[in-house]
Amino acid sequence: MTVIYPVIFTATHDDKDTYIAYIPDIDGMTEGYGLSDAYKMARDYIGSTLYNKSDDTIPIPSSISDIDVTKGIYEDGDEAFVSLVDTDLDAYRAKMSKKAVRRNVSIPEWLNQAAEKEHLNVSRILQEALMEKLGVN
Repeated sequence: MTVIYPVIFTATHDDKDTYIAYIPDIDGMTEGYGLSDAYKMARDYIGSTLYNKSDDTIPIPSSISDIDVTKGIYEDGDEAFVSLVDTDLDAYRAKMSKKAVRRNVSIPEWLNQAAEKEHLNVSRILQEALMEKLGVN
């Protein structure tokens, strides 16, 4: 399930090029250094806020035209605008899930014996190899 919320972005014009991202529909705020980082942080904030909610309890997004820029956290910001930010909740939930899944794998007996002799955690090594192969952390 992908959700798309309007977000008010406000430039603070500080040394770090900080943008405040306020999501009115979930009354949440985050910030990023540069606009690209602010979008990323808004996407992550939406995902982390809605992570444990069932799909039928997720707040309905407002129309972008219903969002008043002056209702942002920093009303005095001279550079504020509204943009839509999407978050794939299914992907976010899968990424954040720490639940282990049991898999049966087959390796040669001699390799198993060598791993046991060295007290290696074969499950962990397999996880690391899969993450490297897939390019994920």
